[in-house]
Amino acid sequence: MSEKPEVRFEEAERRKGLILTLTAILCCTLCFVVRHYTALLSLVVILTVFLLSGDRYQWIYICKKTFFRDLLGLRVLLATMFRIWLWERNGTTVVTRWEEVAKMTPDKPAFIMADRSLTFREGDELSNRIAWYFKRQGFKRGEVIALFMETQPEYVFLWIGLAKLRVTTALVNTNLRGSQLIYCLRIAGCKAVIFGAEMTEAIKSIQNEIPDIPLFQFNPPGEESAPILQDTIPLSTELTEMSSESYSDPEPAKPRDTLLYIYTSGTTGFPKAAIITNIRYLLIPLGVHNSAQLSSSDIVYDPLPLHHTAGGVLGAGQCIVLGCTVVLRRKFSASNYWKDVANYKCTAAQYIGEICRYLLTVPPSAYDTAHTAKVLIGNGLRPQIWEEFVERFNIERVLEFYGATEGNSNLVNLDSKVGAIGFLSRTVSSIYPLTLVKCDEITGEILRNESGSCITCGPHEPGLLLGKIEPKKAILTFAGYADKTASEKKMVRDVRVKGDCYFNTGDILVMDHFGYFYFKDRTGDTFRWRGENVSTAEVEGVISNLIGLKDAVVYGVSIPNIEGRAGMAAIADPEKKLDLESLATGIKTSLPAYARPLFLRILPAPPLTATFKLKKKELVEQAFSLGTDPVYFLDQKTGKYVPLTQKMYDDIMQGNIRL
Repeated sequence: MSEKPEVRFEEAERRKGLILTLTAILCCTLCFVVRHYTALLSLVVILTVFLLSGDRYQWIYICKKTFFRDLLGLRVLLATMFRIWLWERNGTTVVTRWEEVAKMTPDKPAFIMADRSLTFREGDELSNRIAWYFKRQGFKRGEVIALFMETQPEYVFLWIGLAKLRVTTALVNTNLRGSQLIYCLRIAGCKAVIFGAEMTEAIKSIQNEIPDIPLFQFNPPGEESAPILQDTIPLSTELTEMSSESYSDPEPAKPRDTLLYIYTSGTTGFPKAAIITNIRYLLIPLGVHNSAQLSSSDIVYDPLPLHHTAGGVLGAGQCIVLGCTVVLRRKFSASNYWKDVANYKCTAAQYIGEICRYLLTVPPSAYDTAHTAKVLIGNGLRPQIWEEFVERFNIERVLEFYGATEGNSNLVNLDSKVGAIGFLSRTVSSIYPLTLVKCDEITGEILRNESGSCITCGPHEPGLLLGKIEPKKAILTFAGYADKTASEKKMVRDVRVKGDCYFNTGDILVMDHFGYFYFKDRTGDTFRWRGENVSTAEVEGVISNLIGLKDAVVYGVSIPNIEGRAGMAAIADPEKKLDLESLATGIKTSLPAYARPLFLRILPAPPLTATFKLKKKELVEQAFSLGTDPVYFLDQKTGKYVPLTQKMYDDIMQGNIRL
């Protein structure tokens, strides 16, 4: 997956070499000043011999290979840090920045979706109406209103209007229903809900459970005639009476004030409401904008949900913060992706999770290469399909990045290194304090040395990624969640020195000798079988390739009286075309015995979150129990997958079948 120099470098040797090199350079300078040419020549010879002896020449090689990459990374980092520092110093918030941007090109399209669009002026006027209306309704700064609506051009301006009033908006996942939906409203302390006409059934089903929360139904242009749910307020109609004059709060917001709540995807349980401050909302799109070398003239394709960070902050933020036109799509469509990019003349496009794999499954068309996208921005492009994807769709540049909604640990792959999620300079790594530490890959427990500090990983050693929390620096802050207990659980203390504090990403990564990082697994996903650790992400990639890039989820399941967890894969096969014999053969040739799934569950639909990540929690709980979905067992004698019968299930549970 990455290059491996033959010699392993020792940190102590590196520090020693650096000190001696600096000393030699100082001596050279002094000699030159006093014109001791002979001494100067001698020192140059000594310095050359020193640098080329032992393992030090390898560092010269690394510096040579990564110099321009590191220089570009440093430029991006410093440009982003300086602008964020300037914005924070000047008291800039998302609202004040948006007002500046809207005045620059008022008649330019801000958001486009299908045959509808809103200009920067129209968006600002809508946000003003929202601010005036909810002020009249009596909402005050610091209160929270939920926004429960599918993607549309008006979406962002609804929460910007609330932000002008200094009301925080909770962006609720439109896939939530019942108890999870109620939980999200309660955990953020929502005082009201704005919902789209398309969400009336979901709201109706919980209406009796939230009698204390006012409900405002928003019908967008073209859907004004949609029925208004009983006991709700027709927001679209009410807004027509409101002024579009600029609204300014008497007491302006501050950069560190809470702007939004964005819920984590909930792949492992109930979602958590992550706090997005003004300065964080400004930082995320700015960092990507600088990394991708975009300008305000770029048109960005954003087919992702606006209630999540990737679509609603990184994507929509290119419009709100940087002045780009952003093209939206209500629901992602693999068959229309490149058609949209071409038709709207997009110069940049977003992806996330499994989207790239879905695009490869679409039959080839003229739109595959007829687009004008110069860069693809996102995270989740698997190494197994990276080169095929770039070649088929004629992609100039892939900007793969790593980050979390609430986290401060961000990485960016600036030079399209295949499979890498980002990099840190090996020569000046201290400039951005991220670290990989050793942990138990099964439990996620961090390992410590005798002094109680975490143990730093070397190149090619898998470790848990931690990011140092420094509240005074905007790019290193951790605002946490609405639930303070959940916030504390994500912090790790005494990592390098007593009293320091780091954000725990929960992800196991690997760094190579050149400083490139590669995703290995989530802590808790890796399982142990037959004395070996099995990376679910790696097995998923192999199986997905074997079954024509269909969805595959891999996890470990417990068997009574058997040590460790056996591998199991859940495969989506809606068309019922899966060739089990071919799959078994492919698995045997591609995976070691301990990594081969012992059980298969065939699903009628892909188990995906709203952000195209594969769900596991429910599948792990089901294990290999029999139900409506077909389950297969890997016969140890034939090496083939056979239907799991009730008798076989009972024999496995009772230990009558040797595994």
